Amino acid sequence: MPSFLGVLGIRMQGSLMLDVDGTWLTAEDRQLIRQPEVGGLILFARNIEHPRQVRELCAAIRAERPNLLLAVDQEGGRVQRLRQGFVRLPAMRSFAAHEQAASLAEACGWLMATEVLASGLDFSFAPVLDLDHGRSAVIGQRAFEGNPGRAVQLAGAFIRGMHSAGMAATGKHFPGHGWAEADSHVAIPTDERDLEQIRNTDLVPFQRLAATLDAVMPAHVIYPHVDAQPAGFSRRWLKEILRGELGFHGVIFSDDLSMAGAHIVGDAASRIEAALSAGCDMGLVCNDRAAAELALMTLQRLGTSPPSRLKIMRGRAFPSIEYRQHPRWRLSVSILRDAGLIE
Repeated sequence: MPSFLGVLGIRMQGSLMLDVDGTWLTAEDRQLIRQPEVGGLILFARNIEHPRQVRELCAAIRAERPNLLLAVDQEGGRVQRLRQGFVRLPAMRSFAAHEQAASLAEACGWLMATEVLASGLDFSFAPVLDLDHGRSAVIGQRAFEGNPGRAVQLAGAFIRGMHSAGMAATGKHFPGHGWAEADSHVAIPTDERDLEQIRNTDLVPFQRLAATLDAVMPAHVIYPHVDAQPAGFSRRWLKEILRGELGFHGVIFSDDLSMAGAHIVGDAASRIEAALSAGCDMGLVCNDRAAAELALMTLQRLGTSPPSRLKIMRGRAFPSIEYRQHPRWRLSVSILRDAGLIE
């Protein structure tokens, strides 16, 4: 079981992760995040101006709910919300071309995690463990490799960097989004391969890194030869395969339940209930306040009790906001710059 952060003695509450609209909290935001069913909050680009503002926003959130999990998508490449005043990270696919690819990936994982933690956030939803089959435009350069073994090597190095900085790692999008061509943000993708084909390819990174990952995020993709439901709503995928066969004991986050790929199961109330019933520990409902409120009311009605394992996602705060003076920060920036991966 992932345990590098240890037991922090913090009682986590709530199975719902949501978002806020701006760069500071409104009275409505404060009232919403005070609800015990809310366990996390994710920041998007609209919430971010510069490092000091992010720290102030996180401090304001923690003043309301000290135990709330604070997350962001800071993968690298085209998916990074923290930009102004932060290192512009390379796309994960760019490491594969370098002789010292694993060392570069580890340096990047540490650098990413350090800058996110120093901002007051707990973790980034990273790394992407999908394979680059040259089919999915929404994955593409976000993937480390198309070869499963090579992807394991590079993603494993990136995770080592994250853990060294004090951040939990979330592998996504289980069991692999790289073959399905449609974008689950706007459509319901399908992957017509059978389970054996998936086991021999896309499932490999999740299988080999199951003991290293602290969390997993399933894909809003339907694999009809395995289950009629998208993976994030599938007991077959989450309880039987991820928990049972792969022996994964960490946290399972749903992908955003407001995405088109999740709408197959109904409204936000049906989605949050289906995700938790299938095996997710926390459901994300983002970019739709009405949907978030409906999901919240559903959890209040159900009286769900989230598992204690959510506490492993709390970040180990960097000891100083002056992280750029840290020797490892300077070294990481130097080797990534020398490799032409950052400016």
